[in-house]
Parts: sequence; C-alpha cells; structure tokens
Amino acid sequence: MTTHPLKAVTLTYVLYRKGDQLGHFLAWVSLIPVFISISGFISHFMFRRELQGMFFALGLIISQFLNELVKKSVQQARPETCDMLEMCDFGWPSSHSQYMFFFAVYFTFLTYRRIGLSTERQKFIVASIPWVTAFLTMYSRVYLGYHTVAQVFAGATLGTVLGALWYWVLNSILIFYFPAIEESTFGRMFYVKDSSYIPNVMKFEYDNARAARKNLAEKRVSD
Repeated sequence: MTTHPLKAVTLTYVLYRKGDQLGHFLAWVSLIPVFISISGFISHFMFRRELQGMFFALGLIISQFLNELVKKSVQQARPETCDMLEMCDFGWPSSHSQYMFFFAVYFTFLTYRRIGLSTERQKFIVASIPWVTAFLTMYSRVYLGYHTVAQVFAGATLGTVLGALWYWVLNSILIFYFPAIEESTFGRMFYVKDSSYIPNVMKFEYDNARAARKNLAEKRVSD
C-alpha cells in the first residue's frame, strides 16, 4: 500500500516546545481566528441574523482565499523551523496575521460608525481589544517558528488594506442591496435583517425588549 505524508489543517494545528509556558499561551492565541470563525460568526448567524455580520464573515473568507492565491504565486518558504513543525508549505503572507488584522480594521470601523456606544472612551476600549489580539497573534506566529517577521508583517499589511477596502465596498455599495435581501425568500425564511440604519442598535433593542416585556405584563394583568 502506498503511504502519503500527513498534513495538519493550517488553522487548527499548533505546536510549541514542551514546558514553554509562553509558547503554550501563544499557541492558544494562534487559535483565535478559529474561535472567531466558529463560535463568533456561527453564533452571530444563529442568534442575530444581521446582514452586516454575514458580509463581515464573507469578507474574511474572501481575504483568506486571496491569501492562498498570493502564497501560491509568491511561493516563499517558511523559516527553517518548519521541518520541526511539519509546516513546510509556503508562508508569505501569514494567513493568521492577515485574518486578525482584517478583523481588527473592520471591527474598529463598526465600533466607531455602527455599534451604538455612547462615549468615545467606550468606543476606544472596545475597538482596542481586537488590535491587542491581532498583534499577539502576529507575535505568536514568529515566536512559535511558523513565520518570519517579514511574513507576518506582510499578512498584517494585506489584512489591513483588505479590511478597510471591504468595509468601504460593503457600506458604500453593497449596503443598498440589503433591503432586497431582507425581502427575499431567503431573508424572510431565515429572519435576516439589517440594522445599519439605526444609530444606536443596542439602545434600540434594549428599549424595545423592555417595552415588549411591559406590554406582556400589562396584558396578563388585564386578562
């Protein structure tokens, strides 16, 4: 029987030196894109059904597809440690860095222009979180030996550019198609909605939830 070398799925297979506590921590940091993709966006679709979030996820998918195209075109090898890590495919640009910086840029725009936070301090704190994880992810890929410094910076740069570009395309062009998607068979079947036009979505939903609860309580009393 012919045997073939085994290869791990890129985003879920992370090695670190045994006993290296920092390496252990950074290995988990490297899995943040997986947590965002699986728990974040799937949960968002199940419970929120917001078009903005769906197209956010679509942008990340397109970004990763472009990353693979660039990698195969440039064909720059990973650092020499790839032999130990069993990761000797192409490494420029880093897909992890690209993913996280795309996410950070897009999330920052959402925080300052779409998410209803009342103060600039709140916006700054919320928008800072993905940037901290983005830089930690970038550092983890070098520390763990999966990428060179140049490769993670290339990924970060490409992710930043694509994140900003996708936000502009979505919120300047594609957003005008949101009403049609809402009214489509798919939109009505899955309760897809767009809250982009609401200045403070959190307050809007909070007020409506309280009003619905009060109306239900009053109806029970009257019955």
